[in-house]
Amino acid sequence: MPTEDGVKINTRGQYAIMAMVELASAGKSRPLPLSEIADNAGISLSYLEQLIAGMRRHGIVKSFRGPGGGYTLAKAPDEIIIADILHAAEDSTPAKRHAISGDRIRSCDCTSSLMTHIEQLLEVALANITLDDVVNQRLDDNSEASKIIEVLRERA
Repeated sequence: MPTEDGVKINTRGQYAIMAMVELASAGKSRPLPLSEIADNAGISLSYLEQLIAGMRRHGIVKSFRGPGGGYTLAKAPDEIIIADILHAAEDSTPAKRHAISGDRIRSCDCTSSLMTHIEQLLEVALANITLDDVVNQRLDDNSEASKIIEVLRERA
């Protein structure tokens, strides 16, 4: 699910993945309240609310109202791609990033093309890693990501 901005791994993305790991670990036995997710993952509740809003809009989580309500994953962990979580994390209205105007920062075309290239590499690697891979610590089993890492190490 590429976007024109590419995949970015920042604190927002890290927190989103942490929250999704909490939901995946809980399974579908019961919805988890945001306060429990926030406590378990060490994320502020207000920040988590913003992240979950993006996840809900992208169909990654489902909400349940009322007593015993909260959130569950909308799909199985092996169907949720890490790149999708990162894209959804950036899609929360109060926290959307605004492009910095060219007047404030000037960069050469070579820097811009490097950033685009890095984002494309991240997109390929993260499009092949599922939430289930993260929860079950199977990152070394990911062949596409491993190939990219191997090529980069050979060039270093």
